[in-house]
Amino acid sequence: MSRIGRMPVKIPAGVEVAVEGNVVRVKGPKGELQREFHPDMKIEVVDGSIKVTRPSDEKEHRALHGLTRALIANMVRGVTEGYQKALEISGVGYRAARQGNKLVLSIGFSHPVEIEIPPGIEIDVPTPTKMTVRGVDKELVGQVAARIRAVRPVEPYLGKGISYEGERIRRKAGKAGKVGKK
Repeated sequence: MSRIGRMPVKIPAGVEVAVEGNVVRVKGPKGELQREFHPDMKIEVVDGSIKVTRPSDEKEHRALHGLTRALIANMVRGVTEGYQKALEISGVGYRAARQGNKLVLSIGFSHPVEIEIPPGIEIDVPTPTKMTVRGVDKELVGQVAARIRAVRPVEPYLGKGISYEGERIRRKAGKAGKVGKK
């Protein structure tokens, strides 16, 4: 049995879980999430926790077992605590600003880059060089943060660009130049 898949997901106080066939709805203080799972996985609410079982020991079912349980646990955590990713901008003149439903990045291009903020996501810009992406859906928070970072990833020579907070950037030495020739 899958060690992850076997563990039940505890439902905290204030969270409602509804299972209809292979669709799971989780509603909590921060919001509501809904996801459709593989029809072979059996999902049931028992004694204040969610239990996932698989029909057989086939390779596909073993893989889906742990995945389904982890996705449900992420949904429950998302509606209670939420998820966030912090991004940093480094570089002279590089900055971010929020204008309505858009994030405007000035990061060394000839034009400012505008990124539309999807519904269910909040982006805070406390300083021009720091951003925080927040939301209840772990997948969506990670995707939006990755899309922002992909606009200008940190380059290894000068270290300019957008990175995750705490991300270690491997720096490279520049050109060595001529030695010994006159």
